[in-house]
Amino acid sequence: MRALFSRIPISTATTATFFSSPAKPLAPSPNLAPLRLVRRFSAMAAAAAEEFVKGRVFPNGVAVITLDRPKALNAMNLEMDLRYKAFLDDWETNPNVKCVLVESSSSRAFSAGMDIKGVAAEIQKDKSTSLVQKRLANDCTMPEIMEVFTAEYSLICKIHEYAKPYICLMDGVTMGFGIGLSGHGRYRIITERTLMAMPENAIGLFPDVGFAYIGAKAPGGGAVGAYLGMTGKRISSPADALFIGLGTHYVPSGDLGSLKESLLSANFTADPHKDVESLLTGYKKEPESVPQLEKRLPDIISSFGADKSAAESVEELKKCSQSGDTEVAEWANDALAGLKKGAPFSLCLTQKHFSRVASSYGNNENHLSKLVGVMKLEYRIALRSSVRDDFVEGVRAVLVDKDQNPKWNPATLEDVNMDEVESIFEPLGADAELNV
Repeated sequence: MRALFSRIPISTATTATFFSSPAKPLAPSPNLAPLRLVRRFSAMAAAAAEEFVKGRVFPNGVAVITLDRPKALNAMNLEMDLRYKAFLDDWETNPNVKCVLVESSSSRAFSAGMDIKGVAAEIQKDKSTSLVQKRLANDCTMPEIMEVFTAEYSLICKIHEYAKPYICLMDGVTMGFGIGLSGHGRYRIITERTLMAMPENAIGLFPDVGFAYIGAKAPGGGAVGAYLGMTGKRISSPADALFIGLGTHYVPSGDLGSLKESLLSANFTADPHKDVESLLTGYKKEPESVPQLEKRLPDIISSFGADKSAAESVEELKKCSQSGDTEVAEWANDALAGLKKGAPFSLCLTQKHFSRVASSYGNNENHLSKLVGVMKLEYRIALRSSVRDDFVEGVRAVLVDKDQNPKWNPATLEDVNMDEVESIFEPLGADAELNV
């Protein structure tokens, strides 16, 4: 469950927005423990960032980022994200760089997101310490939390808009922010070892990193994205990854070494994108299986369509679980089990968010039809949802006590105050919005 609180690369303009005018200092309080912990965790990671994120430009113009933190499944911290973005910024304007290749040093994982085990360990030392301060309305005075989310979301936007070919080898575990680093790039290479998921609802947050935008572009009018985001369902099939658009090319893991060698020996023309596309075509293979998501698409749409509330999704799934078709019944029961793990408030929040993004996709006049608009909205959602009690409880149940028995508040979908859900989407203060 590492692929969770991963939010970190930061733009100079945004930093100026947060700190150019004096912010109200927060009085010392045990409730501010997580802010201090995030800072402490980042400071500890600063010296290791150069080891964990390595960059090199090869003679033919291929720039390579290698994530090299295998023991933590390449979990990303603030300094790693800042270093990652610094490479992209430098290479974007360097005429000698023709394309960017992002890889992992380990076949176990591309990136599992953000590693919060260090934070959980600190909390475990004093279980009476509250994780977060329960105050975040329009007057946002939480610079540390804001910095974390600003940095991550800025990097996602940079990747999405990157002009040069950006190629990710998504081999192994790719979850949470790992999807943020790869899923919005131009060329997304998956293998038979790729394992993807967005499990954030299970600790009281929500599936962010622009996953709602990926879902909106997928078949089913956003229903597949909502299904995956709300249930936390894992994708381990190359066919399913290609079907939803998380991957663009399937390359067997045994061919990745040869693919990299071909990139490093390529003679690039004035059109690097054409060169990369031609090269990838030579390595691309068809998955051996058919996409199960496509097979279940009618059931997914009927259960997770944009017009379905979270409670209505549950009721529809219960009907499907009584189907005489064994495959349909098994699928529905699996989806219900996934929903049961999520915080009721998070499920309602996720449904609303994914529905709005899906409904806006294709309407160029709507700000949510573009990834940058989605990330600006997710910034509001992330700040506010991360300071709710459900996040405290989710971390306790999953990472501290590990009893896997969170006591959510509210405890049921019926008890969720939809006015409170709506308030999560409201604008922040004038100087507190994400600036990308």
